[in-house]
Amino acid sequence: MKNIFIFACIGLLLLGCKTEPKRTDYIINGNAKGVYNGVRTYLKMKEKNGREKVVDTAIIFDEKFTFTGKVENPTLSIISINSVNGNLRFMLENSLIDVDINKSNMSQSIVSGSLSQNDFETYDKGITALKDESRNIKTLIRNNRAYQERTKKDSMTNLLSIVEKKLQDYPIDFIKANTNSYYSLSLIEQEIVKNNVNIETYSSAFQNLSSELKETTKGIEIKNKIDDLLIAYQKTAQLQIGKIAPNFEAPTPDGNMVSLNDLKGKVTIIDFWAAWCGPCRRENPNVVKVYNKYHSQGLEIIGVSLDGSRTQKEPKQAWLNAIEKDKLTWHQVSNLQYFNDPVAQLYNITSIPATYILDKDGKIVAKNLRGIMLERKVEELLQK
Repeated sequence: MKNIFIFACIGLLLLGCKTEPKRTDYIINGNAKGVYNGVRTYLKMKEKNGREKVVDTAIIFDEKFTFTGKVENPTLSIISINSVNGNLRFMLENSLIDVDINKSNMSQSIVSGSLSQNDFETYDKGITALKDESRNIKTLIRNNRAYQERTKKDSMTNLLSIVEKKLQDYPIDFIKANTNSYYSLSLIEQEIVKNNVNIETYSSAFQNLSSELKETTKGIEIKNKIDDLLIAYQKTAQLQIGKIAPNFEAPTPDGNMVSLNDLKGKVTIIDFWAAWCGPCRRENPNVVKVYNKYHSQGLEIIGVSLDGSRTQKEPKQAWLNAIEKDKLTWHQVSNLQYFNDPVAQLYNITSIPATYILDKDGKIVAKNLRGIMLERKVEELLQK
């Protein structure tokens, strides 16, 4: 009898310890206190092109609303409500999720029941704190204009630089510290589409994520996007500021060959233009002014013409006429192959006017400067 009792207890314990099956759908129960009946609320997700797509709509009744559905993986989603300012960003996953809407500040609404939401909130609090710190330091610097407090201002400026660096590094630092987090996956997806992103750094961070994350549908999509961005980056890596400008050789109007290396040791502007390009022709007087003022001090310019489109009649003559009319007395080269010009291809030129400014060592120091900004940069380089 005693043994039967023991086995019965063990059986009850085992039943009590049995884990519930993993949910394959989500239910969002919303509590919208103070929002009138009949108001629409929307559940949105971002598409691949970055646009928000409404995936479900609910009508608020008795200050409540409900969304149901399925997601393949936890994903950053949005809830918005008509007549309520702002929206709520949160991590949606297949689970029972409760949302208490803060009508005064949607971003401060409370979400519970989503495990990946915890990581999102941790990240959001951290980056918000850094933004607030940066904003406060900038306010102190603006208010501290007295000359006698210059030392204090310099100290605050240095502190601002440290905070700004932390702010810049925060996304990648979070990802590195949370390799099992679905929010890290979402964060990579958000960051890699930003301008001037260090795609190599984010590629490395992605590789360090857990296998479970990388093998999800979202993980595979992001891996493909990273691969595409890496290919594009590698095409232009040699053209980044700080890199030595790649050498090229192209024919002058009389057929002689001129190379960029022929101009080494001089501050140099590579100017991509064409006779048919209105903005180029309007900028030419300024370039002439800069050349005439600084050529004797060591400035060189090499103009690369992208004349030669299929619709252009007598492209070489048009090129020569533009050189003469605009008084372009510096080096001029062209293969007369429009945007298929080998030099344009080498420098990834997709629109003109375009310029690369090189220092005396042939290093790229600036791009696409015009007007007074071009003149100031040339003057600065010549004074070094």
